[in-house]
Amino acid sequence: MENVKIVIWGFGAMGSGMAKMLLNKKGVDIVGVCDRNEKRVGKSMYEVLGAERGDRPEVIINDNIEEVLTEGCCDVCICATDSFTEKAFPRLKFALERKVNVISTAEEMAYPQAQNPELAKKLNEIAKENGVSILGTGINPGLIMDLLVVCLTGCMVDVEHVEAERVNSLSPFGEAVMEEQGVGITVDEFDKGVKDGTLAGHVGFSESIKMIGDAIGWDVEKIEQQMKPIVTSIDRKSPYGFAKAGNVAGVNMTGQGHVDGDVKINMKHPQQIEPEMEGTHTGDYIRIKGTPEVNMSIKPEVEGGLGTIAMCVNMIPHVINADSGLKTMLDLPVPRAIMGDMRNFIK
Repeated sequence: MENVKIVIWGFGAMGSGMAKMLLNKKGVDIVGVCDRNEKRVGKSMYEVLGAERGDRPEVIINDNIEEVLTEGCCDVCICATDSFTEKAFPRLKFALERKVNVISTAEEMAYPQAQNPELAKKLNEIAKENGVSILGTGINPGLIMDLLVVCLTGCMVDVEHVEAERVNSLSPFGEAVMEEQGVGITVDEFDKGVKDGTLAGHVGFSESIKMIGDAIGWDVEKIEQQMKPIVTSIDRKSPYGFAKAGNVAGVNMTGQGHVDGDVKINMKHPQQIEPEMEGTHTGDYIRIKGTPEVNMSIKPEVEGGLGTIAMCVNMIPHVINADSGLKTMLDLPVPRAIMGDMRNFIK
């Protein structure tokens, strides 16, 4: 059996991290990389990664996706670009029409039917027409504040209320995430961005809340969210972000899902660069009221960058094995680490 073939579209922090992980796996080859960054275009993927090529075929980073992603050239295209379904849609459509399975890191793609039902329908139709599947996933949304919650309700007789809290570091993420969270801007700029809608903050509450609701049979009639700045009192620097004292180091996000007129799902998600510098300890917490009550605590947090990288790579076999169409994490087998030859996981 031939090795599983992968194309990576977007070679920033997440895309390059997935490449490093894939190079350490058996039974899989990276056959193409597309990226627009002038510092990377035209260079060997191995040079950019600082990795030994060995006897593997050369992969030159190309900014022309039409040359990188041709019909049937690979088994899966990992699209590590964008956060929003609408913005990602043209790229996802392009890949699907090349009869290639797709895994997207776009947060809204974790459950696109939550906010973009028409685009979700179109993606499902395009995937089915071309005999391939498409999945959006990551650490959050994709696992910690939604799929894991759903799994934990499996041991419950009834559920009364769900609270998911993730206190995490933004430091591993790239420039796009820094911009979305407002890292480095002033408080006035933050407030303006919230008011005019140009500041995204955490993207995914609607997707996580709707995923949980649909999974357990709650009709979520309204979703609300709030954003407040986390202001640093000292200079903080991460690989892709910088916030000087008095400016914004991150965002404190809260959200609620209303069921039958009551708040049944609560989301709490403060995230910032280098949180430990001011005494904030990261962690993931799930508290579910019902019978029996379930309380889960993971300290420190599941590291967001590595978690997203691993989720995308580890779901590759499940996406290949899936029947055609748009999939969510509710539709596929539970994620698990791939420690053996990836080909052994393909049906």
